[in-house]
Amino acid sequence: MNIYENILILNASPADEEIEASLGKIKDLITNSGGEILKADVWGRRKLANEIKKQKKGFYVLLAFRSESSLIRKLEDYYKVFDPVIKYMVIKLEKKQSAHLLASLSQAEAAARQERVAPTGTVPEQSASH
Repeated sequence: MNIYENILILNASPADEEIEASLGKIKDLITNSGGEILKADVWGRRKLANEIKKQKKGFYVLLAFRSESSLIRKLEDYYKVFDPVIKYMVIKLEKKQSAHLLASLSQAEAAARQERVAPTGTVPEQSASH
């Protein structure tokens, strides 16, 4: 399996719930086709540098996922007919980039796990056995 990054620009006009539903459909397509979503960064609404499909604003999302190469064709075909998608780009990460992404994800996961175990600013209780 390869690791890919997918940048999406969705139509920013609909409500947040509709955008989340559109993003959910894309995530479902990836996972139902045997892929695994590693990271989903929602950048939100931003002004486009140039007007695209008569839109001046877009809703940006970055997805990092692991899948077989056959999924990419299916995903791109879906984007072409899925109205909320204004622009998209899928990039296959090289070995070094993949290793860096996985390392940063594992560090973030370890930090989150540590935060759940002992929230910052609190001192773990120590038993007094003298």
